[in-house]
Amino acid sequence: MSPRNAAVLVLEDGRTFRGEAYGATGASLGEVVFSTAMTGYQETLTDPSYHRQIVVQTAPQIGNTGWNDEDDESSRIWVAGYVVRDPARTPSNWRSKRSLDEELISQHIVGIAGVDTRTLTRHIRDRGAMRAGIFSGADLADTEALIQRVRQAPAMAGADLAGDVTTAQTYVVPALGEKKFTVAALDLGIKANTPRMMSARGIETHVLPLGSGIEDILALNPDGVFLSNGPGDPATAEHAVAVTREVLRRKLPLFGICFGNQILGRALGRGTYKMRYGHRGINIPVIDVATGKVAITAQNHGFAVEGTPGERFDSEFGAAMISHYCPNDDTVEGLRALDVPAFSVQYHPEAAAGPHDAAPLFDEFVNLMTDKDGNN
Repeated sequence: MSPRNAAVLVLEDGRTFRGEAYGATGASLGEVVFSTAMTGYQETLTDPSYHRQIVVQTAPQIGNTGWNDEDDESSRIWVAGYVVRDPARTPSNWRSKRSLDEELISQHIVGIAGVDTRTLTRHIRDRGAMRAGIFSGADLADTEALIQRVRQAPAMAGADLAGDVTTAQTYVVPALGEKKFTVAALDLGIKANTPRMMSARGIETHVLPLGSGIEDILALNPDGVFLSNGPGDPATAEHAVAVTREVLRRKLPLFGICFGNQILGRALGRGTYKMRYGHRGINIPVIDVATGKVAITAQNHGFAVEGTPGERFDSEFGAAMISHYCPNDDTVEGLRALDVPAFSVQYHPEAAAGPHDAAPLFDEFVNLMTDKDGNN
C-alpha cells in the first residue's frame, strides 16, 4: 500500500486500526459506533440520526449495489466517517448510478477500508462507543498526536445536535389520495420515508423546524403531532421537551419514534442515559408488553429512557407505562401515556432500510386521531 492510500482509524482509548483510504481522504472526528445491518447502507449514510458518528459496518462486504438516486433518507450523507472491511470493486444493480466510493468522495466523507471490522466491533462492545478519528492522505506516523486530536474532540454525551439537521423552513408532504388528517411533525432529524408512510394513510404532513413553538403547531389545527428521530443527547433537547409538554396539556394525539421516544419520556418526567454501545441495525427484537408479541425492528440510538419492562408510573399528565422493551438487554423501547393520547417507540417503523414488522404503528397513530375526531 502506498503512503498516499494509507489510512488509520484511531480510538480515544489508544487502539488503532490501519487500512486504506476509502471515499475522501483527509481527517474526520466523531463517535465510533457499529451497525449490524447487512443491507441498506445508503439509507444508513443519509440518516440524520448518524450526524457526527463514524459508522462501522459489521457486514463484511459493502457497496455491492452501488448508489442510486431514489433511496436517500435526506438531502445528504450525515455520517462523520465510514469504516468497512471489503468494499465492492464493481457495483452491480439496475438502479445504481455510481459507486459508493464515488459518492463518498463527492460528499467529502472520509472513510477507511480493509479494517478487521469483527475485531473492531468486539472492541466497541467491550469498551463502549467512544470518540475516534479517521486519518488519511497525510503523515500517519505520529500515532500519539492523532490520539490527542481524537481526545480533544467533543463527546456525544451532552451534544445538542438536532438543530444541525432540522429543516430550515416548513414543508408539506401531501396525502396520497383523499386527505383524512393533518399532522404537525417536529423535525429533529426526520427520514424521508416517514412522511411517505403517513401519506399512504391519507395524512398531510407539515414538517416543522425544531425551533417551532406550540403556536406554530396549533396554527395548523392538526389532528396529531409527530416527534421524529434525530441525533444527539436528549438531555439537551429542552425546547422539544417543552413543546411536547404543551402538546400533552392540550391532549393532542402524539406519536414519537427514536429520539422522539426519548423526548416524550423526558416530557413525562423520565430520565435518559447514554448506552454502552447502543442499538444500530435492522435485526433488533422488541417485545410488546401488552401482547407479548415480538417484532424485529430497525434501530439507531445510543441513548435510552430510564425504566423497566412493563413499569407503570405517574406523570404530570396522568398514568403512563413502559410499553415495549428489548429482550437483549431490557432497554426501554416504547412508552404509552394512559390518560392522554400519546405513545412512542424507540425504533424505526418507517423501516428504511429494515423489516416491516412495526409499520402498523402508523395505523395505530391513525386510530388515535380517529378516536379524537370520532368520525374520521
